[in-house]
Amino acid sequence: MRNSLPQLPSYESAMEALSSLIRQKRRGEMVSAISKEEKLVKMRKYIEILGVGECVKKLKIIHVAGTKGKGSTCTFCEAILRECGLRTGLFTSPHLIDVRERFRINGLDISEDKFLQYFWACWTQLKENVTEHLPMPALFQFLTLLAFKIFIDEEVDVAIIEVGLGGTYDSTNVIEEPIVCGITSLGMDHMEILGDSLGMIASHKAGILKPQVPAFTVPQLPEAMDVIQKKARELMVPLEVAEPLDVKKLDGLKLGMSGDHQFVNSGLAVSLCKCWLQRTGNWERMFLNGFKGAKIPAAFLRGLSTANLSGRAQIVYDCYTPSFHSTTQSDNSNGDLVFYLDGAHSPESMEACASWFSSVVKGNHKSLNCFRAKTMDRDSGNDDPVEVPQEAESTKLSKQILLFNCMEVRDPHILLPRLVNTCASSGVHFSKALFVPTMSTYSKVSSGNSVTPSDNISKDLSWQLNLQRLWEKVMHGKDAILEKDLKLDSERGLPALYEDSLSSLSENNLSSSAAVPSLPLAIKWLRDCVRESPSIRLQVLVTGSLHLVGDVLKLLKR
Repeated sequence: MRNSLPQLPSYESAMEALSSLIRQKRRGEMVSAISKEEKLVKMRKYIEILGVGECVKKLKIIHVAGTKGKGSTCTFCEAILRECGLRTGLFTSPHLIDVRERFRINGLDISEDKFLQYFWACWTQLKENVTEHLPMPALFQFLTLLAFKIFIDEEVDVAIIEVGLGGTYDSTNVIEEPIVCGITSLGMDHMEILGDSLGMIASHKAGILKPQVPAFTVPQLPEAMDVIQKKARELMVPLEVAEPLDVKKLDGLKLGMSGDHQFVNSGLAVSLCKCWLQRTGNWERMFLNGFKGAKIPAAFLRGLSTANLSGRAQIVYDCYTPSFHSTTQSDNSNGDLVFYLDGAHSPESMEACASWFSSVVKGNHKSLNCFRAKTMDRDSGNDDPVEVPQEAESTKLSKQILLFNCMEVRDPHILLPRLVNTCASSGVHFSKALFVPTMSTYSKVSSGNSVTPSDNISKDLSWQLNLQRLWEKVMHGKDAILEKDLKLDSERGLPALYEDSLSSLSENNLSSSAAVPSLPLAIKWLRDCVRESPSIRLQVLVTGSLHLVGDVLKLLKR
C-alpha cells in the first residue's frame, strides 16, 4: 500500500543529489582522466549492483544515435508504437525544464511520485556500494541507469533509447542486444570529443551497431556512409537506408513536428518501427495486410501526426500582459508576440531551423506544435498545451527578432552566418538581435518549479558581446559597436543601445542588436514593445541552445 511507503525526500533534494554527480562545471571542461572503455566497464558494474542485468537484456530496445534528429526520430517511434497499442518507454536528452522529461511512459513524463520512488531506490543502492575505485556514477550514467530501472519496473513493451553523445563509448552502449538500431543524419558537432572529421564522428555513431542486429540509417554524405557501411559489414549487420517519408503517404495529415527535415526523421522512424514489430512477432498480429500498396498503417499515421517534442520547431503565442487585466485586452494581444523555438546548435541544424522559421513567417507552412503560453499551469497539474491555429492574416507590421545564445564550445562564426544567409535567401531579415546569457547552469539540475529571480543580471557579458560583435560584422561587414553602446544603464541594467530600440523597430533599418544582461529582461523588453507599439507584431526566433529554449519555455509557462 502506498501509505506504508516511507516518506521520500523532497523533489528538490533529488535535484541537489543529481547536481552532485556533475563532474564538469561547464561544457568542454576537462575532468579527471578516465578511459572511455573504463566508463562502460563501470556502467556494467553499476547494473550489477542494481541487480537489473538480466532484465536489461530482456528489454526490447530501439537504440538511436546521430548528430541531428535523433530525439525527433525517437519521439516519432514512441508515438507510432504507442498508437499500435504497446506500452512504451522513451529515454531522451537533454531536458528543457524538468529532468522528468527524459523519462516518458506511454507518452507522458514520469510522475513526480514515481520518479522519486525509482530515483531514491537507485541512489541508495549505489551509494551503499561505492568504493574508492567505483565512485558514484556521473550524471548521464546515473540517468541511463535510472531509465533502465524505470522501464523494467514499469514493464514497458518497448524501450526507445536515445544515445547521449557519440555512440561507441556512450553510457547507453551497455545495451548488448537491441531489437533494431538507427543512425540519424550526421554532421559536425561535439568535435572536441568525437573528432574533427565526419568520418571520425560516423565511426563513433556506428559504435552502437551490434552483430547481426538490423540497422537503418538515412541518406548521408559519402564520407559518413562509407564508415557506417564498413562497420555494418564487419558485424554482418543488415543495414538499410530509409528514404525520407513521402508526404503523399500521409493521407492529407501533417507531421506532428514541423520542418522539412522531419520527413527524414519520420521516414527513419517508420522503418525502425516496422522492423521492431516484425522482429518481436507483432507485425503479422497487428497488420495482416502489411503495407498494402505501400500504404502506411493507420496507427503509424496517427503516431506521425501526434508526435510532439518540445523545443524543436515549436511555436508559442505569448499572451502575457501584466499592465492589463481585462479578458478582451488579453485576447487582443494574442499574436502580437510569437516565439519560434528551436534548439539548433550545429551548422546543419541551424540551416534547417532557418528554413523552417522562414517558411512559417512567410506563411508557407502550417505548424501544429504551437500553444498559448497562458494556458500552461504547472501548479494546477495541467501541463497540456492548448493548440492554437496558425497565425491569421493581420494588418500589423511583422518584425523578425533573433533571441540567441550558444555554448562557447560552438562556433558562432559558422552558426550565425548560416542562419542569416538561409533566412535572407527566403526574404526574411531580422530587425533586431538580442544576445542573452542562459538562466540554467551546466553545473546544476533544476526542476520545473525552481525560480530564477527576474533581476538575476549577469555581470559577465563577454561572450554575449562577442556574439553581438560577430552579428554586426555579418550584417554590416564591420565592427559597428562602440564602447559607449556596451555600458550598462545603472538604473535599468540595459545597454545604452537599448534606448532607441522601439524607434528602430518602427523603421526599416535592419539588424540593430544588444547584449542583454538577463533573459527575463529580454522577455520584458519584447512584451513592452508589443504593448507600446500596437501596430507591430514581433516574431521571435529563439535558437542556438536547447538550454536557452528551455529557459524561455520556463518563463513563458509561468
